Amino acid sequence: MAKSRGIRVGDAVREVVIPADALEWQFVRSSGPGGQHVNRTSSKAILRFDAARSPHLPDDVRRRLLARERSRLTDEGWLIIVSQAHREQPRNAADCLAKLSQMIERALVPPKTRRRTKTPRAAVARRLEAKQRRSRTKHLRSRPEVRRGGYNRRARAASPAPSRSKD
Repeated sequence: MAKSRGIRVGDAVREVVIPADALEWQFVRSSGPGGQHVNRTSSKAILRFDAARSPHLPDDVRRRLLARERSRLTDEGWLIIVSQAHREQPRNAADCLAKLSQMIERALVPPKTRRRTKTPRAAVARRLEAKQRRSRTKHLRSRPEVRRGGYNRRARAASPAPSRSKD
């Protein structure tokens, strides 16, 4: 039966072996369709694995596994995996083992470190050119005295104001 064997996960570089005695099984009645037979059989498989304290997991793999599978962990650090997809108990147990081995496989792969890239020179040049073009457009919309070397408020205040009298 699938519930009596452990799992072996890994690649050419690293391998993790979890023996059968490190896994705890529980079988309960499954929900869903199945007629009268579903009320008499316990086909739902629940696998419990002490991921937080297991000596079979390397420390870095344990950290990544616990971080990725937070929603499946109990407060004591037990990983709970449930399967009731099939009507047979051995298939559900095999499904639980497959799920656990997938989780450990994903935890075996260290995350890639992000290398910061530099903005390409062409992109910087395009951005600066667009800023200059926008600046020229806005400058051409301004009043003519502003365009001629800037707006000087003091010089304008010193010049006599034109008279508006009707003579």
